[in-house]
Amino acid sequence: MLKIRFAFTKIFGPDQFYYQISLFTVFLHLLIPLHLFSSGCGIPAIPPVVSGYARIVNGEEAVPHSWPWQVSLQDFTGFHFCGGSLINEYWAVTAAHCSVRTSHRVILGEHNKGSSNTQEDTQTMRVSKVFTHPQWNSNTIENDIALIKLTEPVSLNAHVSPVCLAETSDEFAPGMTCVTSGWGVTRYNALFTPDELQQVALPLLSNQDCKSYWGSNIHDTMICAGAAGASSCMGDSGGPLVCQKGDVWTLVGIVSWGSSRCDTSIPGVYARVTELRDWVDQILASN
Repeated sequence: MLKIRFAFTKIFGPDQFYYQISLFTVFLHLLIPLHLFSSGCGIPAIPPVVSGYARIVNGEEAVPHSWPWQVSLQDFTGFHFCGGSLINEYWAVTAAHCSVRTSHRVILGEHNKGSSNTQEDTQTMRVSKVFTHPQWNSNTIENDIALIKLTEPVSLNAHVSPVCLAETSDEFAPGMTCVTSGWGVTRYNALFTPDELQQVALPLLSNQDCKSYWGSNIHDTMICAGAAGASSCMGDSGGPLVCQKGDVWTLVGIVSWGSSRCDTSIPGVYARVTELRDWVDQILASN
């Protein structure tokens, strides 16, 4: 196994260079329907209505607060090191390899990480406990998931609301286009990360097809997306891969690893929520 440091993110990889992934972005057309905030999961008050899936080029800033479950994980200096997703008032989910500690902070309701908290009315939450999957393997990157319990409940509003978790029985077919979001670099070797939340639309791949790129590094607890003219890049591991069915967005994957050069012809790899949902339910029920 090779372990190195690239910029400020930790790298894992069984046979090749891997990196904590974040995102390139996609050319999307977004509209903002006017409706009231819903307290249910997976339905943003400012919903991203995505079109133009066939044209994936360069990158684009997300409509502010259209991904209200998006979490920024930060250290005591305010440095953003990983993404995550709010799943209810007390809990967020991220990647195990983000190595979240109780000294870290969970920021919600943020779009521009360069702005002040008062400008965006963000919520800064403290971490009570961190639960890492007991079968998390840093060599194979299997079971790359961790749960964060907050010290107090977040205030749900139009800018902060939870995403729905995929059920173990849910199916998301290869070729389905889903979306991932975060504040990572928008091109390989970029010196700076964007202040504004970025997004990218990517098609899902079957694990069999993904193995044609990554071979035996792909396991049942992983799901792949991309290889269609867009790519992931360094900076935002732990962030969401969400798919829409009807009006509801569901967390299908957690940003995990991929090509070290942000190669747009190679898929990124995510922790597969359907395979990890039982463990999530056990932790939430017992804590």
